[in-house]
Amino acid sequence: MDIRRLMVHKLKKDIHHQPLSSTHRLRTIITLDDSMPSFSLVTLLCKDSRYMAVLDLSDLAIEKIPDAIGDLFNLRYLGLRNSKVKILPKSVEKLSNLLTLDLFGSDIHQLPRGIVKLKKLRHLFAVKIIDTNWRNFHSCSCMYLPNGLENLSDLQTLQALEAQDESIRHLGELKQLRRLRLWNVKGIYCERISESLVQMQYLCSLYVNASDEDEVLLLDVCLPNLQCLSLSGRLAERVLDKSTLFQAVGDLNLFELSLRWSQLIEDPLPTLSRLSTLTLLRFIRAYNGERLAFLTGWFPKLKTLHLVDLPNLNQLEIQQGAMASLEDLALVNLSSMTEVPTGIEFLMPLQYLSFLEITSDFLILLHQCSATRGKQWQHTLRS
Repeated sequence: MDIRRLMVHKLKKDIHHQPLSSTHRLRTIITLDDSMPSFSLVTLLCKDSRYMAVLDLSDLAIEKIPDAIGDLFNLRYLGLRNSKVKILPKSVEKLSNLLTLDLFGSDIHQLPRGIVKLKKLRHLFAVKIIDTNWRNFHSCSCMYLPNGLENLSDLQTLQALEAQDESIRHLGELKQLRRLRLWNVKGIYCERISESLVQMQYLCSLYVNASDEDEVLLLDVCLPNLQCLSLSGRLAERVLDKSTLFQAVGDLNLFELSLRWSQLIEDPLPTLSRLSTLTLLRFIRAYNGERLAFLTGWFPKLKTLHLVDLPNLNQLEIQQGAMASLEDLALVNLSSMTEVPTGIEFLMPLQYLSFLEITSDFLILLHQCSATRGKQWQHTLRS
């Protein structure tokens, strides 16, 4: 039997005592059994399946990758997503045909120096999400990347890069990037980052996390192909009005915008309403003001609105004709809200409506409100 693709659902524990037959032509292996003796399996595969192109060990409890992994000279995809691997062997530098290295959620803290020799690499996922709700400031961490990143000129995905003098200096040389996540950014790097981003004409997704919640972010760059933007950190005063990053110019097609810990004082909606293509808008500790108003005609394509951890917000107004396409509204931990949002009836019916971490008094108001009475919505009480 000439086996080219293999999906493993269950593997015997004594696999290391048994030969794997008919695997010398194996090109793809995907493992689904998280209890399998994966180190033994990988060792055997490295020995018997030198032409393998795809090796996906995602979600396995494997803690170590054998040095023999470097013998898989034909490997295009190596997936260790959510595995327990702590260290990549130096031999990965021999994987000269590797296109995707997926270490997302693994326990690796530092990549070997030879990683920058993989000049064909297009997608590098080297980040671990700590808080999937993104409510903590440090909701993710990234793996340390060695110097020489500019050698990976074919990179299209880089998640994530810790902002340091050396890495920021060469960031602009990665001109093929489509998706970029920057971590631990200091305000002094913003000008240089902006200059680098201009070189990335294909960039469609940008995540920027400041080094701490008081570090001021000021990115002033026009990215006409940007579709997804997430900024975590304090935004400079009136940056929404001044920065071309938030201006609706040309063929701007920004679909998703997430602002976290922005410490905005003035209502950001009048400026953001010019981004008429938005389908998702998320504020997490982004606004310190007391009132937000969605006016008629604003955000016509918006489908998802999440307002989370806005401690001073006590008035939310929705005019008829605002957010005409909205499907998902989540209001989470708005501790100063004592009234049901005015005009919420204009959004009905919604596919998802959530009032989370509310008080018992607010729950009573929801039951009494004609706009929400008889409608489907979910809630949780504040602990």
